[in-house]
Amino acid sequence: MRRLVLSVLCGAVILSFGAGSRVLSAEKRLLKVDDLFEIKDVNDPQISPEGDWVAYTVRKPDLKADKSDTDIYMTRWDGQETMRVTTSKGAETTPRFSPDGRWLAFLSSRDYDEETDQVWLLSRTGGEAERLTDFKGGVSDLAWSPDSKRLALVVLDPDPEACDPAKEGGKAACDEKTPKPIVVNRYKFKEDQVGYLGKRHEHLFVFDVAARKGEQTTTGEYDDALPSWSPDGRSLAFVSKRAEKDPDRDDNWDIYVMEPKAGAALRQLTTFEGGDDEPGWSTPPAWSPDGKQIAYLQGGPPKYIYYVLPKLAIVPVAGGAARVVTGSLDRGVGLLHWSADGQSIYCTLEDDGSVHLAKVQASTGKVDRVLTGARTISDFVLGKGDRIAVLSSTPDEPAEVFALQGTTLRPLSKQNQAFLTQVKVGSTEQVSVKSKDGTAVTAFIVRPPDFQTGRKYPAILRIHGGPVGQFQNEFDFEWQILAANGYVVLAANPRGSSGRGEEFCRAIYADWGNKDAQDVLAAVDYAVAKGIADPNRLGVGGWSYGGMLTNYVIGQDTRFKAACSGASISNILAGYGTDQYVVEYEAELGLPWKATDTYVHNSFPFLHADRIKTPTLFLCGNKDFNVPLLNSEQMYQALRSQGIDTELVIYPGQYHGIRKPTYLKDRLERYVAWYGKYLKADGGKAATGQP
Repeated sequence: MRRLVLSVLCGAVILSFGAGSRVLSAEKRLLKVDDLFEIKDVNDPQISPEGDWVAYTVRKPDLKADKSDTDIYMTRWDGQETMRVTTSKGAETTPRFSPDGRWLAFLSSRDYDEETDQVWLLSRTGGEAERLTDFKGGVSDLAWSPDSKRLALVVLDPDPEACDPAKEGGKAACDEKTPKPIVVNRYKFKEDQVGYLGKRHEHLFVFDVAARKGEQTTTGEYDDALPSWSPDGRSLAFVSKRAEKDPDRDDNWDIYVMEPKAGAALRQLTTFEGGDDEPGWSTPPAWSPDGKQIAYLQGGPPKYIYYVLPKLAIVPVAGGAARVVTGSLDRGVGLLHWSADGQSIYCTLEDDGSVHLAKVQASTGKVDRVLTGARTISDFVLGKGDRIAVLSSTPDEPAEVFALQGTTLRPLSKQNQAFLTQVKVGSTEQVSVKSKDGTAVTAFIVRPPDFQTGRKYPAILRIHGGPVGQFQNEFDFEWQILAANGYVVLAANPRGSSGRGEEFCRAIYADWGNKDAQDVLAAVDYAVAKGIADPNRLGVGGWSYGGMLTNYVIGQDTRFKAACSGASISNILAGYGTDQYVVEYEAELGLPWKATDTYVHNSFPFLHADRIKTPTLFLCGNKDFNVPLLNSEQMYQALRSQGIDTELVIYPGQYHGIRKPTYLKDRLERYVAWYGKYLKADGGKAATGQP
């Protein structure tokens, strides 16, 4: 195995391939669209049981293969050695050390169905990885038992309609076979990337590693997720919506505990009517070191759907009422890990444009912020000897794994270090602006790398999706590529965003494109007043809800000369029953035939499309079930009918999130070209980083 070691000394990159080295130095250049394929996405840090190594995944888009490849890497805790653990063309994710330190398990679809992950096992003493499982539906999650003898797996039921090549005369015969009709009989019947929902569900299996055999431990017309072993290995906690007669009709997830064997009785621990440890929050039920309590995330009342901030709660394993620990903290928390002494729980804490690492006292709820600053902690893990590894990003640097020593971060992964020495990035400033009604709104201003004070620049307002979520202090390639092309980028966190408390978050409930539109426009007014943005060269754009709010903005403000609206909707009546949000529509807006006025009110951009004067580029994937293509088609048609310059770009085979590298490149190039056409004196023909 060849090992590549990267070091940075006084701005020079030293590449060492065993013997010999060479020093490369060059003047930094502006970022290019093709640099998208140089950025490495680091994720999922895991500390080995002995505490000497940290494993993590590295994903990199491959333009030639037109897909992204994810591999597993490991770095010594002292940072002196890094090795690439997997090298196959198939993605390897979810690295998990066995508690005895002998094995590294991971998920991969290599040498199997390209769409189906299985569990692989790699001995830490060396040798090739071995595939452990052969589940036709695939495996989506895994967790080691404390004795390292078993794995808890989340497995999708096999497709009963799937063609079996062994029985049908080979793969070619299956490819030619006429598909059976799709029969829909569920309340929530479609989901992005999954398609139409049938009777298949995800259930738990317990897999004996030595025997190479697994047994199913949960069944039924429910999905089970986030398995978590008790410290003594005698119990398995997980989340499910089993308390509901029709689990499709809400997100009332609860925590259950059972013996890890087939036929064992299930015991429901939580009974809150809202979500308890919803799978989307990605934090399994966290057992206290003594096995007597479970910490988890509790949501809010079902009527508020996603307009709630998860709170830290603790429930006794023996039974009894749950206790909300962070009830007085008006911020969302996530990713829970108990301290070794069982007195505190570490978590992430989202706060006004940043995500910090915090420590909450289990008995009192007192919150101590362990790691703060203008950064985003997207993941962390605790190890032996109070070691903490965090995944941290700033506006200047993509996420990397760091060892946390006190309040100091020591780099471990360094996957993007060499690349960053070659390019200039725009400076990012976090500011507070006043909205129309006086509400304080957090915004980010990204200046071009060669920004000159006193000069007015073309400016682009970018709007985040969600609507619940936030722009935060992390590296954003899209912001940086626009800045490199000479634009000031404005990015606000309007009402509806998380990070500022639940009242701020719920301010747009059933009233989209009103207060949030005022808030993002306030960021533009601020930049114009400061002499940073040229009021005659303004653009706007976003994806998902960011595209929706773009449509609301250009429907009420004609000063924007160009817009890019990605995967958006403006006729909300057209969304009901055609996308995946039936639960959310009915909770927030009501039933269309009973609350028609509410639907009409929120369909402002489509029903008043005659007020739009901004040339707009619409984009969407043709397989998007999140915000389906028909919504972009409607807005495109409305603008085209009025003779407004508009285009509709459809990405074949893509879902709500565009994944194919060539399409990701194409989208960025179209953004640059569309904005350049209307905001640059030369029509965007030259991408020089100058206005």
